[in-house]
Amino acid sequence: MKNNIPDFIYGTAWKKEGTTNLVKLALQSGFRAIDSANQMKHYSEVLVGEALLASGIAREKIWLQSKFTSIDGQDHRLPYDPKANLATQVAQSFASSLKNLHTDYLDSYLLHGPYNYPLLGEEDVEVWAAIEELYESGKAKMIGISNTNLKQLEMLFESSSIKPHFVQNRCYANRDWDEGVRNFCQENQIHYQGFSLLTANPQIVQSLAVADLAEKYRVEPAQIIFRFSQQIGIIPLTGTSDEEHMKADLAISDFELLSEEVRLIKKL
Repeated sequence: MKNNIPDFIYGTAWKKEGTTNLVKLALQSGFRAIDSANQMKHYSEVLVGEALLASGIAREKIWLQSKFTSIDGQDHRLPYDPKANLATQVAQSFASSLKNLHTDYLDSYLLHGPYNYPLLGEEDVEVWAAIEELYESGKAKMIGISNTNLKQLEMLFESSSIKPHFVQNRCYANRDWDEGVRNFCQENQIHYQGFSLLTANPQIVQSLAVADLAEKYRVEPAQIIFRFSQQIGIIPLTGTSDEEHMKADLAISDFELLSEEVRLIKKL
């Protein structure tokens, strides 16, 4: 971690009742950046909090990120009053996340996804203003947006008082690893987080070219993809449930791909 920006994040989506044990295992394996969301449909944030308490690791040693999720992305277990205005919903969801995670601040807080598509709408502007207030209060140290396209990101950057610090997107090789959004982020000092790097790209992970590189560096194909992602400016997320994979993921700083190898993977 450099300047409170993680270089690898452990994602807690879809872990269900296994969340506590898996987050504990991730922390024991060396992860110090944890991603969650106050969305019980896909996350168990309370169980993430249990793992954090059980770890015995001081709060300031762990980077925590959560998200505000709109009603459309939730099931019946809402972390806010659905009849309240959007600013109140954001405040209630954030307060609930602090309680779930046993903390009085978050290192990063994201809008889980825009309300509108393909551009932003009034709801997005209203929710972002509420997230900006959390940043100004000091309770959210950084803020950002997830699941955004380039036009939406450009609109948010242009209209916002507090510019996003993070973007978190699913990354597809057949879409040039989200190059348009990544380039905008690099040009505007926004940190790009990429998820589903393996599951969204099985044809790349299993390719002969990646297998050859894995053999050359004596690592696993997944490690090649994660190292590649870091070298093109992506902060990777992993959600692995395997302890050996967790340790291998964190070992990718032990090698560096050549520039021509990075270009090769980009072309796959």
